[in-house]
Amino acid sequence: MRQKPALTLDDARRITAAAEAEAAKNGWNVCIAVVDDGAHLSHFIRMEGAQLASIDIALGKARSALLGKRPTKAYEDLIAGGRTAALSMPGITHLEGGVPIVVDGNYVGAVGVSGVKSAQDAQIAEAGIAAL
Repeated sequence: MRQKPALTLDDARRITAAAEAEAAKNGWNVCIAVVDDGAHLSHFIRMEGAQLASIDIALGKARSALLGKRPTKAYEDLIAGGRTAALSMPGITHLEGGVPIVVDGNYVGAVGVSGVKSAQDAQIAEAGIAAL
């Protein structure tokens, strides 16, 4: 039987804290979602002033990054490149800002951020993951 690393609640909290610090440093109010390897919500932060729509978008970005085993920027780039058929992918959020968490080659979860420009959302997610 294969064994693999798994995110703990403390890991998810460390990720969201580091992501929140990155957002606060830049004056950005965002929502930050961390999902586990089953794409289930593990930890979530909605910063003061973050728009309500960002709640579901952040979670969708995290789930999409994990399920597709790639940053959600790849989906955004598909659409921008004219591959509009990709919009029919079930359950995929086609916006940058979702980043998978890979440990020793294993996809153990993902982070999704929403509330500012997509590249800034991704920057925040990456800062969170770097805390691991």
